[in-house]
Amino acid sequence: MVRLALLLPGQGAQQVGMGKAIHDAFPSVRELYEEAADATGVDFARLSFEGPEGELRKTQNAQPAILIHSVACLKLLRQGGIDGDCAAGHSLGEYSAHVAAGSLAFRDAVRTVRLRGELMYEAGLRHPGTMAAILGLSHADLEPVVEEAREAGGVVVAANLNAPTQVVISGEIAAVEQAMELARQAGAKRAVRLEVSGAFHSPLMASAGQGLGEALDAIAVVDARFPVVANATARPVTAAAEIRATLKDQLLKPVRWEESMRFLVESGVAEAVELGPGTVLRGLMRAIAPQVRVHSVGDPAGLEAAVASLAGAGRV
Repeated sequence: MVRLALLLPGQGAQQVGMGKAIHDAFPSVRELYEEAADATGVDFARLSFEGPEGELRKTQNAQPAILIHSVACLKLLRQGGIDGDCAAGHSLGEYSAHVAAGSLAFRDAVRTVRLRGELMYEAGLRHPGTMAAILGLSHADLEPVVEEAREAGGVVVAANLNAPTQVVISGEIAAVEQAMELARQAGAKRAVRLEVSGAFHSPLMASAGQGLGEALDAIAVVDARFPVVANATARPVTAAAEIRATLKDQLLKPVRWEESMRFLVESGVAEAVELGPGTVLRGLMRAIAPQVRVHSVGDPAGLEAAVASLAGAGRV
C-alpha cells in the first residue's frame, strides 16, 4: 500500500474565515471548537471566522487557531475512512502532528500552544527581532552570508530550511537586514521581511524556552501510534521521552523541513494530505519532491476530493 503522510501547517497559514465551512457543515467540528473554548477560555471559532485579522495574526492566537483547524480537518478525514502512516508538522504544526499521532491530547495541545505563543510574543518584546525569507539561494550558499552578517555584530541564524532555494533567517533586526542585503548581493532573487512578533527558532527565544519546557513537563505525553518527523532532527520519533525533548528543542533550533520531507520520501511516502489552512506545505513539497501528490484539506470541497481520491487508491 502507498504510504500516506499527514502534513500540518505552522504559523503564517492563518486567514480570517478558516474553518468556518467545516464548522457549519459538521457537528463533530463544532464540538471540537467548543472543547477548545472550554480549555482556553477563548472563543477561537469567532476569532477564526470573523477576525479581526490583526487579532488573529497575534502569535498567541494564530497558533492555537491553526491547530484547532488542522485537528478538525484530521477528524473529518478519519471519519471518511482515511488515516496516515506518519506525520510531520511545520513548527507549530509539530504539535498538531502529535495530536494526530495520539502522543498529545487535544486539550493539552491547545493550551500548550496558546502558552507557547504568549511566551514567544513576550520573548519578542524582551529581545526584539525579526525574520526574513531568502529566495533563490540554497542553505549552503546562504550560510557564509549569515556568518558574515553575524561577524559584523548581532544575532542572525538560518531558522527554517524550507526547500532547496527557500530559507528563512531569524535574529536581531539590524543583523537580519544586513544578511538580507548580503543575500541580494550573493544572488538571491528576493529577500522579504516577514510579519512576525519576534525572532522565532533563534537564540532570542531562550526566555520562552524555559517556560515552554516547564509546560511540556507538566502535561501527559505518551508514545505515538505512528512516527512523527521532528523539526529539530528531521528524524522520526515515537517514544514519549523523545517527543517531549524534541518539542522543547524545536523552539530554538531550525525547522529542517526540506530534510524532513526527503526522509519521508526515502521512507516510501508517495502521497500526503495537508490538513488545515492554506497550501504552503503542498507548495514546498512541489519544490522538494514533485513526484509526491499532496491533497489539501481545509474545507468540505477539499475533504471530499481527498477522500474520493485516496479511497480510489485503496486507502479506506
